[in-house]
Amino acid sequence: MSKKNRTGILYSTDPDFQYQSSDEPEAETLPPAQQNLKLWLVKLGGSKVVTTIRDFTGTDADLADLGKQLKAACGAGGSSKDNEILIQGDHRDKVLAWLTGKGYKAKKAGGS
Repeated sequence: MSKKNRTGILYSTDPDFQYQSSDEPEAETLPPAQQNLKLWLVKLGGSKVVTTIRDFTGTDADLADLGKQLKAACGAGGSSKDNEILIQGDHRDKVLAWLTGKGYKAKKAGGS
């Protein structure tokens, strides 16, 4: 293991100490029919609202790809991280129609 990947341990007096890697393998991406996505409307400070798609099961690359497609379909900005996709504005109806058209199991949850 290279020195660049050693985090959290500065020094050890144990001569047999082995650095432990905390890299966990990413979960495999489930097919669209097995995904149970939930659409939330989150109100931020002021009059800002964000459509949040939660409970995605899969790799970060697939999450980013799905987020990019949804942002393009809605014509809005946003981000994809921590198994959530954030899209600026209230686009729950567009997102729900797009996801069900692609074969995803999705439903509205929470929000007004």
